[in-house]
Parts: sequence; C-alpha cells; structure tokens
Amino acid sequence: MQTVTLKIDDNINEKFFWLLNHFPKSEIKILEQDEYISDDDYLRKIDGMIQSIKEAKSEPIENGVTLDKLDW
Repeated sequence: MQTVTLKIDDNINEKFFWLLNHFPKSEIKILEQDEYISDDDYLRKIDGMIQSIKEAKSEPIENGVTLDKLDW
C-alpha cells in the first residue's frame, strides 16, 4: 500500500472525503493529520533517516547505480 499526502482546498474537502469513503476500507485508509508537514520534516521524524542520508552521501560515487540499472 502506498501513502500519499494531499493538501485539499476547504471548498472541496467534504466532497473529496465523500468520494474516498466509497472505497472499501481494505483499499483506502484515511490517516488523520491536522497540520501539513513538508516532506523534509516528515523524513526527519523517521528514526535513523538523517544518519542514513549522511552515510549515503559519504559513499564514493563509484558505488552508485545508474538509472538504467535500477529494477523499476
């Protein structure tokens, strides 16, 4: 399951949630979030994320993988 963060205008909020509520609970789960947080702030809240990014930045470029080698 994927998680998507949306910023919804107040004018369509009620209609948007009406639509979402018509999907089965096994397919969509609405996660409450009172205040928007940026992707950067969200990632910083994950334990070990900052350290992981710092370690990845210090790796030699030769250890990297080109886009054509990634298995999408």
